[in-house]
Amino acid sequence: LPGTSFIMQALVQATPFVHLVRLRPGSICSQGSYCFQVRPLSGSKSLRMRLIQFLTTGNQSGVRLGVEKDGWSVIDLNSFDSSLPRTMKEFLEIGETALETARRAVDCGKHAVCHSEITLLSPITNPDKVVCIGMNYMDHCLEQNIAVPKEPVIFSKFGSSIVGPYSDIIHPEESNEVDWEVELAFVIGKKGKHIKKEEAMGYVAGFTVAHDVSARDWQMKRNGKQWLLGKTFDTFCPLGPAIVTKDALSDPHNLGIRCRVNEEIMQDSNTNQLIFKTEELVAWVSQFVTLNPGDVFLTGTPSGVGVFRKPPVFLKRGDTVECEIDEIGTLRNTVI
Repeated sequence: LPGTSFIMQALVQATPFVHLVRLRPGSICSQGSYCFQVRPLSGSKSLRMRLIQFLTTGNQSGVRLGVEKDGWSVIDLNSFDSSLPRTMKEFLEIGETALETARRAVDCGKHAVCHSEITLLSPITNPDKVVCIGMNYMDHCLEQNIAVPKEPVIFSKFGSSIVGPYSDIIHPEESNEVDWEVELAFVIGKKGKHIKKEEAMGYVAGFTVAHDVSARDWQMKRNGKQWLLGKTFDTFCPLGPAIVTKDALSDPHNLGIRCRVNEEIMQDSNTNQLIFKTEELVAWVSQFVTLNPGDVFLTGTPSGVGVFRKPPVFLKRGDTVECEIDEIGTLRNTVI
């Protein structure tokens, strides 16, 4: 290109202010062999991304990875770099290299796909673990008239319960007491065991919204009052719409969190009500098990669930449930 040599020299001399990245011709920018990225050289690795898994309209069998660019489009990471894996779990296993590739894709803005041309999936599928925390909001303990736990109350869901942010929730024939629970979730980004609390955030890839759908009859009356079966029916864990990286949130522990059923607000609280926050949960659980990239933590639900209303209220077929957390997004699922 005319003037390229002059621009190159100027940029090299300006290295206190910019990074110069040489790329394969045509691999990112449509013209020339260079992409100019203005970044501070403070050592900061700010990523600020919303990572997703999706299907394209023309190919409903091939999972792809993307980054939400704005409210209208996403960057197709697999088109940007065909060597990237096709699942979020594998992507996170690669670590910082994969995240930096995603950052470059966002910077150059190529390979954008309209939201109308894709189907959003859960941002993480087939995790090794879905770790859930019970009774972890102050207001939720108050509505049950129980003491605040001194240690995290841990249970689990099977990974087969995970569905996408707009998928249907199947009301099982075996239950008459299906309830809602909006929850802040986080996804592990790095393998670790015996993780220190002060280092815990370094093991977190980002945050998302979860709906811990719960069959209260099976949770509280059946199965020896063990929670697992009541929590893990198929479709009982909608997740999404994206994994929002830590630096893209003002404070994950001070976000509005709410649930609506048929547009009526049922839960309306703030994550500042969490008893055990992200760092404490990572440190606590990693005492017992090795945490792996892609592991999902559901951090608990605030007050307003159906079972503790007077009289109790439960979901029925045809209901629409919206679970929303400020700065992260909204799940919208219909009960069928």
